[in-house]
Amino acid sequence: MTLSLTTPIEALSSVGKKRAELLKRLGIHTVKDMLYHFPFRYEDYSLITPIAEAQLGETITIYGTVLSMKFFVTKYGKKIIEGKVVDNTGIMTIIWFNQQYLLRVIREGNKGNFSGTVSWFGKRIVLSNPTFERESSENLNLHTGRIVPIYPETEGITSTWLREKVYALLTELADEITDYLPEHIQSSYNLMTLSDAIQRVHFPKMLEDAKEAKRRLAFDELLELHVISQALRRQRETSEKGIALSIHHDDIDQFKHALPFSLTPDQERVIQDISDDLSKNVPMNRLIIGDVGSGKTVIAAFAMYLLWKHRYSSVLMAPTQILAEQHHKMLSSIFKSFDIKIDLITGNTSTIDMFSDDHRIIVGTHALLTNQDILGNVGLIVIDEQHRFGVKQRTKLLKQHETIVPHFLTMTATPIPRTIAKTFLGNIDVSFLLSMPSGRKPIKTWLVPNEKRENAYEWIKKQIKETDSQVFIICPLIEESESETLADVKAVKKEYEKLKTIFSEFSIGLLHGNMKPKEKTAVLTDMLQKKHHILLATPVVEVGIDIPNATIIVIETAERFGLSQLHQLRGRVGRGQKQSYCLLFTESQDERALKRLKAMETIHNGPELADLDLLFRGAGDVFGVRQHGFPTLKIASFGDTHLLEQTKRAAEDLMQNDPDCLTIPHLRERIKKAIIGEIHD
Repeated sequence: MTLSLTTPIEALSSVGKKRAELLKRLGIHTVKDMLYHFPFRYEDYSLITPIAEAQLGETITIYGTVLSMKFFVTKYGKKIIEGKVVDNTGIMTIIWFNQQYLLRVIREGNKGNFSGTVSWFGKRIVLSNPTFERESSENLNLHTGRIVPIYPETEGITSTWLREKVYALLTELADEITDYLPEHIQSSYNLMTLSDAIQRVHFPKMLEDAKEAKRRLAFDELLELHVISQALRRQRETSEKGIALSIHHDDIDQFKHALPFSLTPDQERVIQDISDDLSKNVPMNRLIIGDVGSGKTVIAAFAMYLLWKHRYSSVLMAPTQILAEQHHKMLSSIFKSFDIKIDLITGNTSTIDMFSDDHRIIVGTHALLTNQDILGNVGLIVIDEQHRFGVKQRTKLLKQHETIVPHFLTMTATPIPRTIAKTFLGNIDVSFLLSMPSGRKPIKTWLVPNEKRENAYEWIKKQIKETDSQVFIICPLIEESESETLADVKAVKKEYEKLKTIFSEFSIGLLHGNMKPKEKTAVLTDMLQKKHHILLATPVVEVGIDIPNATIIVIETAERFGLSQLHQLRGRVGRGQKQSYCLLFTESQDERALKRLKAMETIHNGPELADLDLLFRGAGDVFGVRQHGFPTLKIASFGDTHLLEQTKRAAEDLMQNDPDCLTIPHLRERIKKAIIGEIHD
């Protein structure tokens, strides 16, 4: 068999079907995937030390001959393997715990390296739990006497096994790793070659080698995102024809004067951005990122209003029926002084006349996707909570317009770090709503340790009685987990029974994602009508729950959530005129986790919290568990702003000189998939 980077991993003679399934758990499907399965840390065993010079606390490698190996059990029941190793300077005692199999592996007379840490064992100085590597004729050391890579593992796949297989593949395929980056880019940004980077990230001679190798590989990863974003923007701007509106200041002023409140400076700025977008014959493609209550819906209403003035309809899609109904109610209020027809269409409800040609505003859920008849005169599509819809769904909406593409406006309350917005969303114009409307009170947020839980419950009872407030209590899971790692996570159904006892004098509702839509609506309606004092829920309340009288939200095991998600959950309260509160319950003693949560007490700005979470937890956790629509980086970081700027400039250079990436086949294929909506979903 001829080996190549595309060879399926199960085709390797040393792998086989069973081990291939284990490797796929790690995302390794091909030979290339194995080479791109990078170490997450290194053990420095490069210090080769004569036995006589070994110092307590050092991590070292000694080379010697095995004098003896024996097994014994201590009086406390510990199973010990004790070896004696000699070199020309002295004898070292080596201790292994619970590794009896080593008696078959390491025999008297064996020569080789022992890498580990010098420590106390009883009253003796020993080399504790070292890695052993037998001397070979090739004098090849992969596991000792060097900077040793440690990989992400799974049951049955160890770092030792991976090192050997990666080394063998690199030896055989070194010539197949061709560099796609032009030499002038490599030189401009002081990058090593791709072949050198892959070799050194796995087997560096010095830690500095690994650092520079990772920089090159991270450069490639971020460069690809920039190239795809720029290619998508270019494709949209050159191939899609939009509706250019003739916008007059009188129209803008008429809309503003009809509002019962003044716009914030941020809203004024975004309204100007949208006016400029709608004046062009290239369809608008803008994302508005703003906290709950920052006024995103008013911005969307303004865009809809301009389309209505030019006799075009607009569609607003929401992720849930509840949120669609809330948008319909709010838009009806905003446009009460205008003669604008506003229809609602969901899976259960429709107020629309399918045969009417009137220009209007249509609000609905994904059910709109199955009603192509209503989209003929649509000039604007608005999607709330953009990241909850797949690219393929959005593409489906656009493809129903073969000649004129409608303008596209998306909104999200998910706090997205600015670096991610600028990089991954580079093909979209992004607006931030950072300021809140006047009169909104900041939500007082407190981190509540376990010893203050009972006091917190008493305070909540007092607030309900004295201020007629309602309360959200959020639990991460529906059922109790059998996983030991999640054993302390509050399960909402068990917590429901517990809280009925604690708050026995109050009515408690229960809401979770496994309930049917009608059941959810009934519970929320009861809450809205104040039939429940407390709503116990999973994070299903994160989007689309508007209970103006709710002033307290309690979040259990808060350390399990990212700051962005905590901030969104906090936004479920503070919708009315009363002072609102967010209580973060935690039993964690981890200082880093507590420091992260304490930030919620003083920071009330979503993007700022998202930037902070990026530093604390990394991009993979910013949006919760495997958030669709956002990339997972293997080695790069969205927090590396310097590299982000460098790769953006490099991408612009590439696209200017080779717009179709004809010289870079793998990027050309990624761009094609992105354009048809396959890689971001």
